[in-house]
Amino acid sequence: MENVPAGFPATSMVWQGISDFSAGAIGGTACVFAGQPLDTVKVKLQTFPTMYRGAFHCLTQTVREERLQGLYSGTVPALAANIAENAILFTFYGLCQKVVQYASGVDNVNNLSSLQSATAGSMAAFFSSIGLCPTELVKCRLQAIKEMAAEGKVATANIGPWGMTKQIVRQEGFRGLFQGMTSTWAREMPGYFFFFGGYELSRSLLTPAGKTKDDLGPMRLIVCGGIAGSCLWGSIYPIDVVKSRIQVYSLAGRQAGFIAVFLQILRNEGVRALFSGIGPCLIRTFPANGALFIAYEYSRKNLLQFGESLGL
Repeated sequence: MENVPAGFPATSMVWQGISDFSAGAIGGTACVFAGQPLDTVKVKLQTFPTMYRGAFHCLTQTVREERLQGLYSGTVPALAANIAENAILFTFYGLCQKVVQYASGVDNVNNLSSLQSATAGSMAAFFSSIGLCPTELVKCRLQAIKEMAAEGKVATANIGPWGMTKQIVRQEGFRGLFQGMTSTWAREMPGYFFFFGGYELSRSLLTPAGKTKDDLGPMRLIVCGGIAGSCLWGSIYPIDVVKSRIQVYSLAGRQAGFIAVFLQILRNEGVRALFSGIGPCLIRTFPANGALFIAYEYSRKNLLQFGESLGL
């Protein structure tokens, strides 16, 4: 992701930051609408792996019992989570690219290697995780609330995003919104190293001779986004399972820490449980991350053009 599209004059860093923030928010919105149904299936399989025979059974059972809207449980907090995460992530990604550029002595962020861009992405994920954790906590709990009620872990499944947020604060205090913060950092920082590394490397490989990475069309961006998402989830999926367990099961009482939950899953359910739901997750990554990067790249380019036309 170049700091300024090829051929553009230098744009103020303030407007670049605004452009990154806005484009990240737009990209996060596109990502949710493209991938939410399969994300719901993923979370259900992660937290209740023995309740369903597989992804297709989970999908059809959810539609049968909760109708199509059941696949969009947690969409409001998912939107909040993705908008917050991606707006912060891409803003800090641009800033961290500058830091890596300065530390490595590279003359321009355009000349950063895929490894250096991956490092900047990992650094940016530290900051985006802080905005992501509370909203994803609410999303995960809403996605698995029916299963929690069916097992008698909660009294009712009739609760919305705002009601869930108030319940968390009332029962667990403000700190309760950050259940799973450590596992979120453990997931996001290495995950986004591979995410941005995979994205930048695939963009370089798919750029036709004589053109720049900014010339890639929608289909190639979808492929690059899918590769980026596959790199992310393939590298950190077991961590995401542990995070989901901590966030969902804490609805019925405070959970143990990351290491304790990880060892508990291994001891009681085996290694296979750490990969529950990975199928729909990997399928989801191409449309979801393809939509993310198409929305991000095009909206950012238009915002930079607009800022340049105003002399910013």
